[in-house]
Amino acid sequence: MPADISVSIVEDQKRTREGLAALISGTPGYRTLGRFGSMEEALIKLQIDPPDVVLMDIKLPGMSGIEGVHRLKAQNPSLQILMLTVYGDNDYVFEAICAGASGYLLKDTPPMKLLDAIRELCRGGAPMSPEIARKVVTMFQKVAPPRNEAHKLSPRELQVLKLLADGHSYKTAADALPVSLDTMRFHIRNIYEKLHVHSKSEAVLKALRSGILS
Repeated sequence: MPADISVSIVEDQKRTREGLAALISGTPGYRTLGRFGSMEEALIKLQIDPPDVVLMDIKLPGMSGIEGVHRLKAQNPSLQILMLTVYGDNDYVFEAICAGASGYLLKDTPPMKLLDAIRELCRGGAPMSPEIARKVVTMFQKVAPPRNEAHKLSPRELQVLKLLADGHSYKTAADALPVSLDTMRFHIRNIYEKLHVHSKSEAVLKALRSGILS
């Protein structure tokens, strides 16, 4: 008989956290391994007793869920993380997936679909709410340029783009070079214009998709 799928929950709203735990533990084939109200608590416990799947919110007190994904994947690269959040913004989706999340669901996902997504994740899938899947497809369609666009960027602009891809803000990227914040904004405007994008996430995704950054 196959073992139950173990799930740990990182969710700051107690009512939501307990409801998820009751759903999971009350369904044959699943069990709740841990329940955490903050990322800081989860990091310690999940390193000691990792589950098959972590259900994680994005907006948490203290450390965010996206930063938590970075930390957890650094601790345990094989850990399967499923974002469960009310936030469907492009930047959140992009950052969570780049951080290492394997799936992304909105909190209005019906209970049985959530359970199916957990099982799909364990089988190697990448479950997403339909709205999120459409956003991911759209993002990739918008940022799929010809591969010869790399030569349009100056060496300094490539440096800036690499810093953004590594997670820097405009200010920390300016400090790293080092240049003034105004100079950084000048480079950013040039990058956006050359790549035909309008945000940091689109610029980084387009650079990765096209091979400008590997």
